[in-house]
Amino acid sequence: MAHISVLQKEVKEILDLQSGDVLLDATVNGGGHSADAAPILGVHGAIIGIDRDSDAISRSKAKLSVAACSVTLVQDDFRNLDRLLSGYGMRTPTKILFDLGLSSDQLESSGRGFSFKKDEPLIMTFEKEGDGQDITAVKVINEFGEKEIADIIYKYGEDTNSRRIAKAIVEARRAERILTSAKLHGIIAQAVKGRGKIDPATKTFQALRIFVNDELSAIEEALPKAFGCLAPHGRLAVISFHSLEDRIVKKYFRALGKSGTALDLTKKPIVASSEEILENPRSRSAKLRAVEKC
Repeated sequence: MAHISVLQKEVKEILDLQSGDVLLDATVNGGGHSADAAPILGVHGAIIGIDRDSDAISRSKAKLSVAACSVTLVQDDFRNLDRLLSGYGMRTPTKILFDLGLSSDQLESSGRGFSFKKDEPLIMTFEKEGDGQDITAVKVINEFGEKEIADIIYKYGEDTNSRRIAKAIVEARRAERILTSAKLHGIIAQAVKGRGKIDPATKTFQALRIFVNDELSAIEEALPKAFGCLAPHGRLAVISFHSLEDRIVKKYFRALGKSGTALDLTKKPIVASSEEILENPRSRSAKLRAVEKC
């Protein structure tokens, strides 16, 4: 299933994209939002795309190859965006977008174990294996202590079954190392059988991915940098997909509003329409928030 960027119409409207804008797409992924914006930006506009996943950069390059505006794509962590902008001598962004979370491409074809519906190596890094990242999901599951694993699942997955799951993981790994997403899913399913409407492994897989990629700290670090790099009267928008992300964005945007440095454009988050949810079910959890720099 090809990735469909969520809230495309709403993003264009809240960012108020104009001809000549410089759009920093801090999570460019497959280039969906950027490709949608490119015709509006025109020949005098520019797109700067960042992503940790080299496969995502390749997908974006292909999708944006016909864009009339200037396009610069960089494989890096968005927490380094200030350094990247100055290092490449790029124009000051007038619009910035973060579309957080996983894409369908990463779930379906990354080969890194993001989805418990696949039987893949348990890696879960946004960077491809060998890109220099030390912590992987397989290391956490096979080498961390039971309490550490339970704490990760509870903190980042908000799963009340965290201790039960951690205990089952530690018991299972005594027999053999847990190396694949399918193996981990089976262990969790046995540990919490019949204990909820969603698949019992959902929150554990989310928690591992967030921990391995240090996602929440990256967001906390990147948002002030993005706002600092933004042109006066520029707009910053963020799409989040779970409460932990949204809480960080909401708190930061409210602080900007109270300080008088930005206008909060979304007192309540913008969510997907019922029509979009029918077409793209993953959009049901998306929340869009935005501010305008004073």
